[in-house]
Amino acid sequence: MKSKIVPALLLLMSLALSLQAQQQPDSKAKAEGPMSLEECLEYAFVNSENIKNAKLDIQIARADVGVTKSQGLPQIDASVTYTNNFAVPTVYLPAEASGMFSGNGNGGQTPSDEEVAIRFGIKHQSNATVNASQMIFDGSYFVGLKAAKVYSDLTQKDYLLTKSNIAEQVSKAYYTALVNQERSIDLRNNYSRLDTLLRETTLMFENGFAEKIDVDRIKVQYNNAKAQYNKAKRMAEVSMFMLKFQMGMPINAPLELSESLSAIEGEWEVNGKDEFEYGNRLEFAKLQVNKELVQLDIRNNKVQYIPKITATANFGYNNGADDLRRLTDLSRWNELGSWGLNMSIPIFDGLRKHNLIQKNKLQLQQLEHSTSQLKNNIDLEIVQAEVDLESSLETLEVQRENLELAEEVFRVTKIKYQEGVGSNIEVTEAQYALEQAETNYYSALYDALIAKVELKKALGILIQDQESN
Repeated sequence: MKSKIVPALLLLMSLALSLQAQQQPDSKAKAEGPMSLEECLEYAFVNSENIKNAKLDIQIARADVGVTKSQGLPQIDASVTYTNNFAVPTVYLPAEASGMFSGNGNGGQTPSDEEVAIRFGIKHQSNATVNASQMIFDGSYFVGLKAAKVYSDLTQKDYLLTKSNIAEQVSKAYYTALVNQERSIDLRNNYSRLDTLLRETTLMFENGFAEKIDVDRIKVQYNNAKAQYNKAKRMAEVSMFMLKFQMGMPINAPLELSESLSAIEGEWEVNGKDEFEYGNRLEFAKLQVNKELVQLDIRNNKVQYIPKITATANFGYNNGADDLRRLTDLSRWNELGSWGLNMSIPIFDGLRKHNLIQKNKLQLQQLEHSTSQLKNNIDLEIVQAEVDLESSLETLEVQRENLELAEEVFRVTKIKYQEGVGSNIEVTEAQYALEQAETNYYSALYDALIAKVELKKALGILIQDQESN
């Protein structure tokens, strides 16, 4: 018997079982008592690895803002150098200039048409300086600072989008687990009913009030019901594995669900349809942030035409001697220092900035087209989700009525059979009809629950109540 209650769930069974073998229980992850959907969402928002990574992205973006800010603060560094000129360089000068260097050359006896080789330098040199620079004006800095903050906002949107995706996955997994659990309970009841009917029919056969074919007919249904119950029980277990996986909970950790389908069935109204804004959809909000980033990129390329001004300063001491020990004589150290301004004036860069600006404008047009398309997609998603939910609720109401009728038919048919005024075939047919009605009802209920989640997702309100967490 095929059902849509757990689509694609069996394909994920191997994944869940492998995760069960890999993960070990974590004491801090154990749930205390049965958990509602809201409690499962709160748990997932804390423990999901995707959520953790999204939070780390926010912190990384904040650190990037700090890095950008630091570029506008004074840059100070110190340096100490020592140089050993083991081979002092020689400089060749005209002979007439040799008299300027006492003790060099041949005492002024060198012919005027020859050069004089002079050792220019000393063996040991050392410097100790402090250098500082301060940006006075750089248009790119201020644009970059704004862009870093906008990028930080983008990571916040990414975090909320991740949170919304987790809410969708956990909600669907919770409803799947809840439907499968209650479905397995109903199949167990069917199995129990057939077990009782089989024992009663067997007793009637032994006393001559029923035929062997009656026993065999019920036995077939009994075996099928047992197989269906075992299958449903395993699917319910896998559903719980998948719910834990989506929550970021260890697969072996205990988890119970506190809600019931009967309570959820009365909560089909989705609030927020009248107050919908495109900005509620995080995909739309991210697109707006991307547009702002491109606009800032245009500004950044434009300010590249403006000169940049930087102030610099350095101060220190230096010393030099042929004897290394004389470097330690503080009286020989001499001051050195300077300060200055540097203005960098852009003149021509081969039209690089011009082409970058044109590229940014084209990117902005692309984002405008994407925004228009996204609006249409959102409108379509909302309409489809509303239609799906309405259709699912209509189907659910029909299947609920069919289930009630099937239960009543089975009850009356069984009484008639027990009183000897009904046939065994009627009982087995009524039992089969009841099983089909239950399957159809749970399938319709599952479809309605998923349609509700899809509508809330389309409206961008899946995490509206949990954003403060």
